[in-house]
Amino acid sequence: MILTIDVGNSEISVGLFDADCLVTNWRFVSKSHRTADEWKLAVHAHLAHAGVDPKQVATVVFGSVAPTVAGPLMDGVRASLGVEPLEIGPGVDLPVRLDVEEPMTVGADRIVNTLAAARLYETDTIVVDFGTATTFDCITSDARFLGGVIAPGVRTAADDLAFRAAKIPVTALKPPDRVIGRRTEQCVRSGILFGAVDAVDGIVRRIKREWPTDLIPIVVATGGLATLIEPLSQEISRVEPFLTLIGLRIAADHVLGGRNVE
Repeated sequence: MILTIDVGNSEISVGLFDADCLVTNWRFVSKSHRTADEWKLAVHAHLAHAGVDPKQVATVVFGSVAPTVAGPLMDGVRASLGVEPLEIGPGVDLPVRLDVEEPMTVGADRIVNTLAAARLYETDTIVVDFGTATTFDCITSDARFLGGVIAPGVRTAADDLAFRAAKIPVTALKPPDRVIGRRTEQCVRSGILFGAVDAVDGIVRRIKREWPTDLIPIVVATGGLATLIEPLSQEISRVEPFLTLIGLRIAADHVLGGRNVE
């Protein structure tokens, strides 16, 4: 079995695969003050809850945009599983082409999103990843990463608004019934969600107008808020919540050549 770990700035997404099948998944809050021992116990506890013997995990693969979190987390993984984690990043030989001016600065999550999209959809694709930032990854059918857009994340924008405006409440992110709010909370929810949806649709349309091939790219949403945004969007055509974890699994299989991943 293979354990895939996407270390983000706000959350850590973990997926356990048996061959191509995602057996279970869970999320941690990204906390840089957690020790390796704490991470070791957390990994053990989640595997036990899933009914998985740690000895069944043959491979651990991770990508990270938060090094201060990834360091102790991987120390905990080593102690918990006795496996050396494989890190995926721009320096790893993968069947993707980073066709940008500074390829070594491309985040691991965007690289594996490119790999997964090219493998799963086999056509030009825009991946919209809803995380701490909302990223738009532009991918051709032959796994060429063209670049994209990085915008503030939906929850990031909501939290920042509540932090900076004394009378604006922290608001649960759920679809509003109408655009015009009758209470402050409704107004904030409408502004955050419809603002995010219209921003996504508007940016996607701009990207399509600049698209360098004759194909019309499909638009795939991923990340924790993908299922919330997709029903409100006119441009998103499908959702794959675990695209990044799937990309990590594919990357590990490529790097290891199918060895020690089951």
